[in-house]
Amino acid sequence: MQVKVYNLQGKSSVGITLPKAVFGAEENPQLLAQATRVYLSNQRQAGAKAKRRGEIERTKAKWYRQKGTGRARHGARSAPIFVGGGKAHGPTGKANYQKKLSKKMIVKALATALSVKANEKKIRVITGLEKIEGKTKEIAQVFKKVLAQEKFERAKPQFLLVLPEKKENIFRAGRNLANLKIDLAQNLNTYQVLQADFILFTREAIKKLEERLNQK
Repeated sequence: MQVKVYNLQGKSSVGITLPKAVFGAEENPQLLAQATRVYLSNQRQAGAKAKRRGEIERTKAKWYRQKGTGRARHGARSAPIFVGGGKAHGPTGKANYQKKLSKKMIVKALATALSVKANEKKIRVITGLEKIEGKTKEIAQVFKKVLAQEKFERAKPQFLLVLPEKKENIFRAGRNLANLKIDLAQNLNTYQVLQADFILFTREAIKKLEERLNQK
């Protein structure tokens, strides 16, 4: 599969062939769903915490006498059945939401997600980004020119820019754009790919990504 290569002025040149190992995987919706579920679960933190009966600051003295009142027998008011009492089986704040995928599944899921985007014609290659001065307006104009002919399904499309290594000027220029995420090829994951409406790579980033997937 070939994609066009764009310069900073939005002009396309001779395209490049995307490596099949990265962009030629078969569709696998079940694997993509599983990878997304694992990623989101691993971002979750166990913040909820409810006090148990022993943590309630109430007197432990018996509420009223055991017999002779015609009422049920009760002890302290910290029992879960009373308003203000402890929670019987509430969240402890120590829940573990961590899930795992095997290394092979991680690689396959990422390649599958990238292949989906490639088949949808949502992959672009851009050159010359290292020349920008680190200004937000400058990188915004570059994206506007490169994607001028594209039609977006939602009002605020999300873009992902993948670099081979951290370039301070590019990160500084793009960090104020709410709909742009910038990441390195070595950190790219399935969820990021699926969330993006368009993904822009540099030539070197594609090579880095190919090396990463081939090593695993």
